[in-house]
Amino acid sequence: MRMRPTLAWTPPEDLPPGITDWEPVADALGAGGVLVLSGAGLSTESGIPDYRGEGGSLSRHTPMTYQEFTASARARRRYWARSHLGWRTFGRARPNAGHRAVAAFGRHGLLSGVITQNVDGLHQAAGSDDVVELHGSLDRVVCLSCGVFSPRRELARRLEEANAGFAPVAAGINPDGDADLTDDQVGDFRVVPCAACGGVLKPDVVFFGEAVPPGRVEHCRALVRRSTSLLVLGSSLTVMSGLRFVRQAAQEDKPVWIVNLSPTRGDAHAVARVALPLGATLTAVAERVGAGAGAPEASAGAGGRGGVDGGS
Repeated sequence: MRMRPTLAWTPPEDLPPGITDWEPVADALGAGGVLVLSGAGLSTESGIPDYRGEGGSLSRHTPMTYQEFTASARARRRYWARSHLGWRTFGRARPNAGHRAVAAFGRHGLLSGVITQNVDGLHQAAGSDDVVELHGSLDRVVCLSCGVFSPRRELARRLEEANAGFAPVAAGINPDGDADLTDDQVGDFRVVPCAACGGVLKPDVVFFGEAVPPGRVEHCRALVRRSTSLLVLGSSLTVMSGLRFVRQAAQEDKPVWIVNLSPTRGDAHAVARVALPLGATLTAVAERVGAGAGAPEASAGAGGRGGVDGGS
């Protein structure tokens, strides 16, 4: 089953306004059993832009869809050229204060789990355990023919060998790891096949227009059922892949708290949306609940996790 991509959402006029008091979020965390759902906004302070915030990448970039990727060799060439270049920058991203705070909440037993829509690996790099990567991870690659998984670092090496000297200057990097390149810059970039069977390689991420694996969705639904409340961090909730868990929590009478500067598609289901910057807010919350986020980072993001890749 494939989903029709939802790239935009217009807030209704009667949407509740955001608040600037983070104390209720601290109270919810202090009670424990909180399930975190994070989006691209949590990684903007690490230098990875989001899709829909101020200056978001959708204003200049249309993400690759599953249908386009599988149907067109030209689209795959364009994707892998842009992704190969973006990987060099994307993989150098480091966890920010927001990621470190979430990891601290987990270490102090305040969370029932973490679901992320991000593909950058920064939650794990900050020290969070058992993170559900809803949309997959950029540090893995899968063959669409034989189903074999392989590390992104290995593909990066093969692409380097096949495209010696490929180093165009990108206009920007996107949340899915793509670099903004023109068709002229892509040129005759060479895509390499699966080393096992010669099939088509795809990053192990859920593209726009592609369904999240049903087993992963059910695992997330089970996490919602076991939680006492849901805390959404840095997601517009425009796409149903994340919004469905907000709706589920609300239907089960579990409080939903959202920390996001801009209105979200889930605001109508939330107790409130805290319209404050994530890093500083979560750091303050961590101090308030006695979970100061001072633990060292594990490593870099997707590119530095020893071969696991990361979109959203």
